[in-house]
Amino acid sequence: MRALEKELQQLRDQQAAQESASLSSQAVDVKGAKLLVSELSNVEPKMLRTMVDDLKNQLGSAVIVLATVSDGKVSLIAGVTKDLTDRVKAGELIAGLAQQVGGKGGGRPDMAQAGGTDVTALKGALASVEAWVSSHL
Repeated sequence: MRALEKELQQLRDQQAAQESASLSSQAVDVKGAKLLVSELSNVEPKMLRTMVDDLKNQLGSAVIVLATVSDGKVSLIAGVTKDLTDRVKAGELIAGLAQQVGGKGGGRPDMAQAGGTDVTALKGALASVEAWVSSHL
């Protein structure tokens, strides 16, 4: 049983890495930094952290916001590369997004997570990210 769980986790990690590779091409340029905002389906909330780390390595100077809906709940994660944390703080960004989806969140300047219950507000919340990031860069 333990071996199967380990193999399943490895497969999930591989899937996350593949998703990250395809997502990096969707990043847009905002004032010289890359911005990637994406809602993912069929991704476990705990895989988001791995994906953000992969994407930060791939994109260089970037702000990344990923979201997924699982069991009727929204999971959000924001990642900011070290060179931008003096201007864009992941904790502040995620707190604003969490309020929009009826939840709470927080974290460090380079990585923050949140959850919420208002799935219908997710698209609007993600749409607000570019303006927020642009105003802070």
